Amino acid sequence: MNSKDESGSPQKRDAIVGIIMGSESDYETLRHAEDILEHFQIPYEISVTSAHRTPDVMFDYARAAHARGLKVIIAGAGGAAHLPGMVSALTTLPVLGVPIESRTLKGIDSLLSIVQMPGGIPTATFAIGVSGATNAALFAVQILALSEPGLNRTLKKYREDRAALALAGNEKVKARLSRRELW
Repeated sequence: MNSKDESGSPQKRDAIVGIIMGSESDYETLRHAEDILEHFQIPYEISVTSAHRTPDVMFDYARAAHARGLKVIIAGAGGAAHLPGMVSALTTLPVLGVPIESRTLKGIDSLLSIVQMPGGIPTATFAIGVSGATNAALFAVQILALSEPGLNRTLKKYREDRAALALAGNEKVKARLSRRELW
């Protein structure tokens, strides 16, 4: 994510949220988390960091995350889904686990793997798939907004806009029903 310096030149902002995933195929789900972070202009980084295929990379990533300036990690994984829990075990940063839908068990395996962390190693766990990725990113925004009043105002506005959309939908449904004289 980029911003502009005083001269108007593009300048790389240091990431404060990390999005990691067990494999490239998980990006189809986690891009929804990325969309939310971009909407709120939160600098992030994103990478494939597999607990099973690249455990040394995962270990180094988790251990160095805080020192590199990350404040929250969103970790998505499918199948055995060890990535979120293993990263939680290696850092004190909040880790937000997103179960990726699998072909075999539709993500239930991933959900159960992430949600069953032993006491003492907390890992927040979200819904399977796109809703989970979206809510994990929004939860990251809520965490960051605790110490950033401007971000908190932006988050409140986002929620107000979502509520207005829901109410507009309600009015559309009522209008349709009244035309059918069901209301």
